[in-house]
Amino acid sequence: MSLLVVGLSHRSAPVSVLERATLNADAQIKLLQDTVAAEPAAEAAVLATCNRIELYADVDKFHAGVAELSTLLAQHSGVGLEELTPYLYVHYEDRAVHHLFSVACGLDSMVVGEGQILGQIKASLAKAQDLHTTGRLLNDLFQQALRVGKRAHSETGIDRAGQSLVTFGLEQLASGTAVEPWARGKRALVIGAGSMSSLAAATLARAGVAEIVVANRTPDRAERLAQILAEGDDTDVLARAVPMESVPVELTRADVAVSCTGATGLVLTAEAIAAAVSGRGPEGGGGSAAARLPGVDHAASGSGRTTAASTALPPTSLGAEEGCPLDLPAVPATAGFSVLGEAAVAGMAAADLEQHAAWVDNGTSRQQNSTPAGLVTTLDPAEETDAIAALAATADVIGRVPERRKPEPVAEIPRPEPTLFLLDLAMPRDIDAAVHRLTGVRLVDIESLAEAAADAPMAADVDQVRRIVADEVTAFGAALRAAHITPTVVALRTMAADVVAGEIARLDGRLPGLDDKQRGEITQTVKRVVDKLLHAPTVRVKQLAAEPGGAGYADALRTLFDLDQETVASVSRAEESTENNGKNRGPA
Repeated sequence: MSLLVVGLSHRSAPVSVLERATLNADAQIKLLQDTVAAEPAAEAAVLATCNRIELYADVDKFHAGVAELSTLLAQHSGVGLEELTPYLYVHYEDRAVHHLFSVACGLDSMVVGEGQILGQIKASLAKAQDLHTTGRLLNDLFQQALRVGKRAHSETGIDRAGQSLVTFGLEQLASGTAVEPWARGKRALVIGAGSMSSLAAATLARAGVAEIVVANRTPDRAERLAQILAEGDDTDVLARAVPMESVPVELTRADVAVSCTGATGLVLTAEAIAAAVSGRGPEGGGGSAAARLPGVDHAASGSGRTTAASTALPPTSLGAEEGCPLDLPAVPATAGFSVLGEAAVAGMAAADLEQHAAWVDNGTSRQQNSTPAGLVTTLDPAEETDAIAALAATADVIGRVPERRKPEPVAEIPRPEPTLFLLDLAMPRDIDAAVHRLTGVRLVDIESLAEAAADAPMAADVDQVRRIVADEVTAFGAALRAAHITPTVVALRTMAADVVAGEIARLDGRLPGLDDKQRGEITQTVKRVVDKLLHAPTVRVKQLAAEPGGAGYADALRTLFDLDQETVASVSRAEESTENNGKNRGPA
């Protein structure tokens, strides 16, 4: 049997695919059960987090295993196999071990070095053990991954390189400033009461927010989390629980909201956020006129009518003359330079320019009284025609009109400072992505976190962690290969013990006068002879089997000593049963 992992993560798939492929708790259980029921797999474990879905299995055929695991992932995720396949990655044998160890150390996380993944690996192993879908291989693998992750965090400074997704998200909300001064005194709304939401609430409490409101579909869990926050020794925060129906009202009071639920649809729509922002009063969440939506007539009794006066552009007649074939943008003019000349048409197709030249050649010109203030009137039509004809000739040669002047930089309309900060840590997302376009709101979600993390600098300790992972992969592979030959060695020694016992029994029949002391001495002597003869070969074969390609030594040992295959298999089953009885009590 061989280790195989098939999965997708934030490194291989866009967030839009990841959120559609998310597995809820029931889907994970069904996936595990169906995997071990499939022909190629004997063991299975699922590692599902907000930015990865991975299926680990012990398979007897590589290609059949890849096909089966990919199909099962597609079936249970709800994303078609053809659509999902381009985003899947496959790791086999040592590469699969290396991948999980890297994941456990936080090297493959969206935020490098974050430690939350260890808890998620532990939970994945516990779930697989509860369902009895793990065996010797995956138990050993996941247990060792947890130890490697702990070693990386204790022996290196990887914690300095990474942080929890919650902390990273809050830092993005604070636009790179320290979280504590940004959060101090704010009112927070936490939607959800799971592990990620609880971590977000605790982080906000330690950062100094004045109040935390917890909303959850299960009221008891919300009450429990609020009580824990309120009674915390290291925080001084007011905390209370509310039903999910109260979220719209609480949004009008909150300064920051964090959402991480298991909902399959949106929890907060763009319309709900817009309504919460426009409905904020001076006493709620710092709400003020600055928080109002753009283009809304707030003076009209909150009617929500849009007005054009605040966004109307300065009047211009450029490109609006009767019969003009071009829709030209307003171009600031300078003295002696026609706005219908080179700067206005740079980059346009030759056919359009020829059409415009014909229109100018017909003698059409703009009226002086229609020229906007600050613009220069056109030059003589004949001169205009010559200039455009020259440009058209150049365009015929190079395919476009050459740029002669750098365009003036476009001044962005300043956005007001946000008054409502939203952190969406759910996958699939809880908050509508359209909220990004709302004025007065700052939204950070998994997608924006992935973009920000891609630009984050790597810590020097990452290289040290990579060396730890490489060493641990080598050691695990050697131990795994050595373990494959152990049942054969045990069967050999069992056979030798049986031979000794038979010979001692035969000696008793031939020399019945031996007393117990004599019989004991003879027995010990024969056993020592057998042990010494077997010691060097068995030690050496374990060493050779631990090296890459050493699996064949077990077959050679069975052939040389004519060992019964069923005897070897029974030893292996007995060892695995003993180990699983201990390990299924819970992960380390």
